[in-house]
Amino acid sequence: MPNIVRYKLELLNKKTINQMKHNFQNLFICLGLLIFVNLRVSGQNPVETKNSIVIPSSLKWSERMALSIMKRHPEAWQIDNHPEPKWDYKIGMILTGYEKLYNKTKDPKYFDYIKGYADKFIDEAGTIKNFDPSNHSLDNINAGKILFGLYNKTKEEKYLTALKTLRKNFDDYPRTQSGGFWHKKIYPNQMWLDGLYMGEPFYARYTSEFEKGEKLNDVAHQFELLHDHAFDKKTGLYFHAWDESKQMPWANKETGTAPHVWLRALGWYAMALVDALDYFPKNHPKQKELVQYLNELATVVSKYQDPSGLWYQVPDLPNKKGNYWEASGSSMLVYAFAKGVHKGYLPVKFQKVANKGFNGLTGKLIKVDKYGEIHITQVCASAGLGGNPYRDGSFEYYINEKITTDNSHGLGAFLLAAIELNK
Repeated sequence: MPNIVRYKLELLNKKTINQMKHNFQNLFICLGLLIFVNLRVSGQNPVETKNSIVIPSSLKWSERMALSIMKRHPEAWQIDNHPEPKWDYKIGMILTGYEKLYNKTKDPKYFDYIKGYADKFIDEAGTIKNFDPSNHSLDNINAGKILFGLYNKTKEEKYLTALKTLRKNFDDYPRTQSGGFWHKKIYPNQMWLDGLYMGEPFYARYTSEFEKGEKLNDVAHQFELLHDHAFDKKTGLYFHAWDESKQMPWANKETGTAPHVWLRALGWYAMALVDALDYFPKNHPKQKELVQYLNELATVVSKYQDPSGLWYQVPDLPNKKGNYWEASGSSMLVYAFAKGVHKGYLPVKFQKVANKGFNGLTGKLIKVDKYGEIHITQVCASAGLGGNPYRDGSFEYYINEKITTDNSHGLGAFLLAAIELNK
């Protein structure tokens, strides 16, 4: 082939390729604009689909947190970077926040986020995937709280069937000799403050809505037991747990209590009280008792609030080396005190405590990145007692557990606090 002909063909090919590139670039720009406009018109926030879209700082902290979570985890089961769907008590707590946010804003994306999680687990027959009723654990109950709202809105029978399955789990649930639910089957004779939040608000709501409240005395009894046995007379706070058998190595041989107070356990207890009280009529004989417990707790816990507004991981030892402001427990107490005031259970003075705590969270522990996403820092990843490897409940144990950012305990508790304070 003559050189001049070859040269013209090469030039033509380059022009054609460049033109095709140009056309494709224009096509992608048009598609991008079309998607963006469609999201705006349909009322959806483009924050969910594109990292470069900034979450506006003009939104309330509650929506900024909710949108940040959805942006990082388009499906709720992905929170905490789970490799596969898990029926999880922490995600259940987060989604109770989304339910409150949906009820305030009526924005369907929040409802869809909740429903998407439930439908990952609950089939058309109402069977909960991977839920074994014989594997008794209060942790398995908490996510079920989202099913009440789903059933009330959709009237889909599968949600009611799943609710009944979870309620039935209490019928043969193992108990201490004094009638307290074990925290888990694998922790015999032990009641943990955490377990009150995992089980009692669900139990109270179910018996209130479907059983005319016939089990409310049983709900109250769980609080009574820990009030009587986990209370620390020295500090006025509550120890993390109580072993009725006094057999666990971590348990005090005289009282059965854990060695230390743990902030998040206090938070679980406070939230359990204000949420379970939603279902106790004012004329119920146990209602005033539970309100008194909440007032006692709020009065004492307020004395341990740091000038920053926050509380320490081990709240009664703020000056001990290694102790730190912990975000999830602080957020839980803010939520509980704010709700307690709003519901009339607590005096108005505790609103100031809640506001001070929230300002401490946003001023000290919340970080905002360049995309407007908010991140919650200094969250204790997890803590417990016993197990393998063994957790002894010592001060050193609590302060040396992993400290994380955007752990679901902190995400959910902060979301609840922001919604309750309308921040």
